[in-house]
Amino acid sequence: MGKKKSWKEKLQENKGLPKIVTLEGRMKEKWGEGTMVVPSPMDVKEIMDSIPAGKLITVAEIRSALARKFGATIACPLTTGIFTWIVANAAEEERMEGKKDITPYWRTLKSGGVLNDKYPGGAGAHKKLLEEEGFRVVEKGKKYVVMNYKKYLAEI
Repeated sequence: MGKKKSWKEKLQENKGLPKIVTLEGRMKEKWGEGTMVVPSPMDVKEIMDSIPAGKLITVAEIRSALARKFGATIACPLTTGIFTWIVANAAEEERMEGKKDITPYWRTLKSGGVLNDKYPGGAGAHKKLLEEEGFRVVEKGKKYVVMNYKKYLAEI
């Protein structure tokens, strides 16, 4: 068995991405006519890196920005979500190595302003990082949500 890849190594893998595919079959039924960009992890990281302190973004906004960038109708929801997770873990690897200027992954939320419990340290760690930047995070049921998150959304 080979050595397990680091998150930073996974981030650098592009596996032929980005690529544009025509929506067909079930994808066409769900998303309609058009094309879908399957981004690379670095495409997702580039957008996450651009979010300044005091601003937020959701995975849906990342997907919209990717679709615009590549001239596609939509961006793949599955790979975009997975790649935000890889970016977050690669950033934490860098933090553990002592790097200070890492991707501010904590500024990327799920739909509805919901914190991502799959980020390093879970939703609790995500909440702490957001609160350190001055965001108010509240519990809604079993999830954490940034209060009034829409007013903090970055223009991308």
